[in-house]
Amino acid sequence: MPLGMALFVAVLAIALLGYVMARCRVMARAGGDARVLHSLPNYYGMTAAMFAAVPALGVLLIWLLAQPAVVQNAVLPLIPADKIDSVGTQSLILSDVRRVADGLDIALSQGALTRADIAAMADDPSALRGTLGEVGVALGSEVEPFVLAAAQKSRALNGQGRFWMAAAVLLIALAGLALAVRAADPDFRARNIVERGIMVLLIVAASLAILTTVGIVLSMLFESINFFRLHDWKDFFLGPKWAPNFRGDSDLSILPLLWGTLYISIIALLVAVPIGLFSAIYLSEYAGPKLRGIAKPLLEILAGIPTIVYGLFALLTVGPALVRLFGRGEDGILGVEWMSGATSVLTAGLVMGIMLIPFVSSLSDDIINAVPQSLRDGSFGLGATHSETVRQVILPAALPGIVGAVLLAASRAIGETMIVVLGAGAIARVSVNPLEAMTTITTRIVSQLTGDTDFASPETLVAFALGLTLFVLTLGLNVLALYIVRKYREQYE
Repeated sequence: MPLGMALFVAVLAIALLGYVMARCRVMARAGGDARVLHSLPNYYGMTAAMFAAVPALGVLLIWLLAQPAVVQNAVLPLIPADKIDSVGTQSLILSDVRRVADGLDIALSQGALTRADIAAMADDPSALRGTLGEVGVALGSEVEPFVLAAAQKSRALNGQGRFWMAAAVLLIALAGLALAVRAADPDFRARNIVERGIMVLLIVAASLAILTTVGIVLSMLFESINFFRLHDWKDFFLGPKWAPNFRGDSDLSILPLLWGTLYISIIALLVAVPIGLFSAIYLSEYAGPKLRGIAKPLLEILAGIPTIVYGLFALLTVGPALVRLFGRGEDGILGVEWMSGATSVLTAGLVMGIMLIPFVSSLSDDIINAVPQSLRDGSFGLGATHSETVRQVILPAALPGIVGAVLLAASRAIGETMIVVLGAGAIARVSVNPLEAMTTITTRIVSQLTGDTDFASPETLVAFALGLTLFVLTLGLNVLALYIVRKYREQYE
């Protein structure tokens, strides 16, 4: 069992012991009468468990996250400067150091090597590769002396770190247990401590989403700033062409990518929103229980299909069907040649719209069902028909939720990648013809970050500028939807 997992289990065992000890101690001090206690007996036990577990697990988590970085900084001076020509080379060398260090641990534990053998290999560690291969550790090249020296220092530092980590975590857990058990007195306000701790836990959980978003935005922002230091912002936002070539004279304009993203998303929404909304109205207002019980799960199956399957469906089925309809001259059904290949905006938009139907349908159905029955009864009581009730009462009341469903579908469409790669092609252009191949921002982000990149050229850093622009676009959609919902809600109320 890894040391981190063993310490986690040990801390939980100490916390459980503290729970039992604190509960028994406070009951003994109260003479077995729980009525004289400030809090219920379980609160005293939970206080002891919290004091024992929370600080110790916090230290364990921080230690596990910090130790690799500390060890890496300690072994970096052992790597000759002439061996590091880029960040990528440094990462490869450090990966070799970690693999050799792990391999030495395995070889020592299995008896394949002794410490004397490792010391003897200090000047010529070439034979080490075969020995490590015998214990299941694969190395890409021969082990150089500086790699072996760095691996030995890494092993030593990791060993010391594990020892002190175990000592610190166990001591903190035992100290928390002793403190909480000693404080277990009938007058101790254990319930207040537990409730305050739970409140802190809820605040931390609620803050994670915000902190994660802030971290993502800051990471993209800093890299985008580095990009705009190397590339003119006017060409990025106002240029007419997207043509990266990694030779320093690239045209990196977002306009063709933004046009393809919005064009495909609009076609997808034109397919998904009417079908999804009408199916939700039918299932919630007109369909019987048996039909609803069968149709809704079948409709929601579409949401569980992997996007790569949708992409293959677009490439192998929808695209060729559109070619037979709009292309190949006299062989086409319409006798025209508007479409030369299976990849096009229309192909990706249609398939993406099919994928988005469950997002609109399921959420809209739940929102419509949440409309109070009293509104329906009042409308029927005033003499309105069923269709009038749906149009003039139910849909206005459910509009905020429906707008949210459409917004979710729009965000999903803007961020889709695989369907676009296989269905729309990879050509960055500005055109109103839906039968031509285009590409989107997400596919270009993947393309720019794929392969051997050093994150120092504009052609690589542009991916972060694209991602930040995509984030701002999605944020703008959210703000617009919120404005529309609030404005309509004021008119409805």
